[in-house]
Amino acid sequence: MARENLTDLLSFTTVAQEGSFTRAAARLGVTQSALSHAMNGLEARLGLQLLNRSTRSVSPTEAGERLLRIVGPQFEQIEVELSALTELRETPAGTVRITAPEHAAETVLWPALERLLPDYPDITVEVVTEQSLTNIVAERFDAGVRIGEHVEKDMVAVRIGPPMRIAVVGAPAYFQGRPKPKQPEDLTAQRCINLRRPTRGGFYPWEFGRAGRELAVRVEGQLVFTSLHLIRNAALAGLGLAYLPEDQVQAQVAEGRLVRVLEDWCEPFPGYHLYYPSRRQAAPAFTVLVEALRHRG
Repeated sequence: MARENLTDLLSFTTVAQEGSFTRAAARLGVTQSALSHAMNGLEARLGLQLLNRSTRSVSPTEAGERLLRIVGPQFEQIEVELSALTELRETPAGTVRITAPEHAAETVLWPALERLLPDYPDITVEVVTEQSLTNIVAERFDAGVRIGEHVEKDMVAVRIGPPMRIAVVGAPAYFQGRPKPKQPEDLTAQRCINLRRPTRGGFYPWEFGRAGRELAVRVEGQLVFTSLHLIRNAALAGLGLAYLPEDQVQAQVAEGRLVRVLEDWCEPFPGYHLYYPSRRQAAPAFTVLVEALRHRG
């Protein structure tokens, strides 16, 4: 195989995976014009159109999808084997990419990284904070973080955090002239602060459980955020009730700045788990990180 074909095939897989010449060029460290020229040359040599191009996105054609299925896994395996060569070094090296909700990144990932990385200067960790359930294979992440241990087929789940509880809270000013909810159903008459699902477009339901009974309540209010910090700020300002991880409001509840309600309906549930493909060979740097994150409580 001619060297330019190998280089251009790698460029093609990157463009197809990123869906963008801009992002692919940044990832490859080349200019967009050079990347576009390489793709035109590859298509000319093959006599096939591999990419559908528009002003907003790039997607593989039928021929491009077939080519991607053939060469994509081969390049991924090469990357894994190259990473595995770091076993011959005295210390692991390489880059690990993880997608996680902001709360998990702050409370679980960051404390572990702060302890780990000074001892492993050749390991680079990229953490992308997202609320959505990212397809880690398609987006080329090494792992993702979710609440609970239920993940997709062919994924490994590793517990990395303790059990969690949710707290429903409001400022004392909010409750002036308002009755406190006694049952989850009472929330429909309250002003609540919603968290939007980034991918599905709706709001996260407020889920409760007690003595084997489970229910989800759809709440309404004036404010909607995609940030837990902003939801807490709004609750502190007396603008509504918030539904947040317990650790995010413990200090404010202890200080009397927030009042907790429906506590007997907020049972513990499995905390954060790291998940990754079971069939992918783990590089030494990734193995070190998993062990550092593993919850042993």
